[in-house]
Amino acid sequence: MQYVDVKIHGPVATVLMNHADRRNTLSPRLIEDLQTAFGDVHQEKRVRAVILSGAGDHFCAGIDLAVLDAIAKMPSPQAFDEFFNAWRRYADLLETILRFPKPVIAAVDGSAVGAGLALALAADIMIVSDRASLSAEAVRRGLVGGATAALLSFRAGAATAAKMLLTGETMDADEAYRRGVCEKPVPTEQIWVAASDLATRCSHAPREAVQATKRILNETIGEMLLTQIAAGIADSATACSTESAQEGVAAFLERRTPNWP
Repeated sequence: MQYVDVKIHGPVATVLMNHADRRNTLSPRLIEDLQTAFGDVHQEKRVRAVILSGAGDHFCAGIDLAVLDAIAKMPSPQAFDEFFNAWRRYADLLETILRFPKPVIAAVDGSAVGAGLALALAADIMIVSDRASLSAEAVRRGLVGGATAALLSFRAGAATAAKMLLTGETMDADEAYRRGVCEKPVPTEQIWVAASDLATRCSHAPREAVQATKRILNETIGEMLLTQIAAGIADSATACSTESAQEGVAAFLERRTPNWP
């Protein structure tokens, strides 16, 4: 794996996105590495819980917009297929985490943006540092955060999802805690310890009971969640083909104000 490190401490594995110079942006390679990491950890019988985190100053800056920009330059029929494939690979990763038989704790230190926020929300529990920030700013790029919408609504309710998705505004750690999105914030230097403590507490119960409980939460109570994510990524792929999306992505990469069509 090029961009993901896995470390095991007793019953707890840490899956660390390690592409800090790109703010752990979800490129196709990073998504592939995360799938590999979760597959490896799944096979480790001594591992009873997993911490998902990011190296550097950011948890994850979202989907790689440079990839979307490159796809937008392809001929139209090919571009739509590639947009859908890119979002499908991302949705497959979310499904892997949601169906993962062991508890997953997202340890968010720094920013979790868009698809990066959805990645944290796919975990069973989110713990944040006091400098963490959460945002779902797809609309500001002319894009649609379909999977983020589904997971935000599931974890935090429709009102919080509407505010974040429609304004694109950043939510700080304290507000995220007040709205029930995450656990109480901790200092940056304590986030791994706090996440490890949560993961260890989750590891005390029998495997069968934990796995069955996760199925109840994510597949019974959340019976429509995977369907909603699938519909959401279809909307995300379709939106990528619009002039607004192409301008929004280009403006972001060129660090300028968008000139909306």
